[in-house]
Amino acid sequence: MKKLFAILALFGAVGWCAPTMAQDKPAAPAAAPAAAAPAAAAPAAAPAATPAPAPTPNKGDVAWMLTSTALVLMMSVPALALFYGGLVRQKNMLSMLMQVFVGFSLITVLWCIYGYSLAFTEGNAYFGSLTERLFLKGTFDPIKGEFANAATFSKNTPLPELVYVAFQATFAAITCCLILGSLAERAKFSAVLIFLTLWFTFSYTPVAHMVWFFPGPDAFVDAKTADAVTAKAGLIWQWGALDFAGGTVVHINSGVAGLVGAIFLGKRVGFGKEAMPPHNVTMTMIGAALLWTGWFGFNAGSALEANGTAALAFMNTYLATACAVLSWMAGEWIFKGKPSMVGAASGAVAGLVAITPAAGNVGIPGAFVIGLSAGLVCLWGVSGLKKMLGFDDALDVFGVHAVGGILGALLTGVFNAPSLGGPGSVQDWVTMKVGYPGIMAQLWIQAKAVGLVFVWTAVVAAVAFWITDLIVGLRVTEEEEREGLDINSHGETAYHM
Repeated sequence: MKKLFAILALFGAVGWCAPTMAQDKPAAPAAAPAAAAPAAAAPAAAPAATPAPAPTPNKGDVAWMLTSTALVLMMSVPALALFYGGLVRQKNMLSMLMQVFVGFSLITVLWCIYGYSLAFTEGNAYFGSLTERLFLKGTFDPIKGEFANAATFSKNTPLPELVYVAFQATFAAITCCLILGSLAERAKFSAVLIFLTLWFTFSYTPVAHMVWFFPGPDAFVDAKTADAVTAKAGLIWQWGALDFAGGTVVHINSGVAGLVGAIFLGKRVGFGKEAMPPHNVTMTMIGAALLWTGWFGFNAGSALEANGTAALAFMNTYLATACAVLSWMAGEWIFKGKPSMVGAASGAVAGLVAITPAAGNVGIPGAFVIGLSAGLVCLWGVSGLKKMLGFDDALDVFGVHAVGGILGALLTGVFNAPSLGGPGSVQDWVTMKVGYPGIMAQLWIQAKAVGLVFVWTAVVAAVAFWITDLIVGLRVTEEEEREGLDINSHGETAYHM
């Protein structure tokens, strides 16, 4: 009976959401540049003007974005799977690999069915249209042999929309997989898949829409219509919040959901009483190194063009990560007596997380400060803060991703300032004028974005875990947990010695 009520609740939630998403008439693809308004009719005697050819994608941009997409794919499989897998105990290694591998595949499929449409088409301030790009319809016309284009951040500089779809699919998938670190070693595999489906639908897609969706720079043709065009964008984008590659969308979103999951699941059997060391630090180091490499696609690829902004994001990602490795190691050395490999690897991830919203939005001075700060702040997040909260966030998803994401999002607002070496941001999309509203003004905007995403994902995660628990139950039995998830959930083991 509990399962029946849960299923009815699930369908009720979907039914409630669908009218909300469809209340506005679906418009052109969200990422696609708006078509130019029809020109006024020419005098009868005048010869017909030859229309200007539509802009075509630059092959260099396309090549860079395809490469970036592959790099982000590598960040999940194998990088995140190895990073997480090395940190769990041997009896749960295979289950961690399986959850990441299958979770990534599940979200990719859902993204291509309805996720992209909900996130990156015009709808309202919270959701896109459910039907505009359902099953990716409209991205390719087989009759005409034409591909739809998506906007970048420059006027008359399109990108094939399917490239953008694929790039953003990898973001959605890895975000969902990040949550799995908090649930490690005790969650049912079926529960993981059900939860990911619910959370992806009601947290990831609306947050991505609120933060990143706007009609594209080509839609801003004159000052008279600029406000109307801006009103079609996602809520947080309208506020003017800066999130270059996912501080809010990816890291705060997943980190807070992970904390909620740790609360719902409870502590692992023996937590705080038995030693639970990582079973293979070598794999964790390899995973961290692959994450660092793949993150160049994540951050520099978010420029959507092969240009100077991509170069800035690339260098900031490189530098901030190295700074965070050193600061985490130094903090660990001072407070714990010895620097560890797990600490250095965790420092790298902390630096990558914190620089993500800032990558193309701050200058080199900002990268130094954000990287050095991230190592120390996230070290506190996985030690002092974790003890204060008292929850078993198994692989420190909240302490690294949520804490690092919040730090990076706030400091982005500060170091975007040209006076601190930042590039500023576009303040007028009609003229493409770059400026800066002031440190306190931008910091307040960033704080509002952080607060909204924090509350949104916490509520959605709580409801999603509750529904999942009613349907299949969240946790394996104590006996299965003690024996290990590898053999009990998947009937195989990672190693045969």
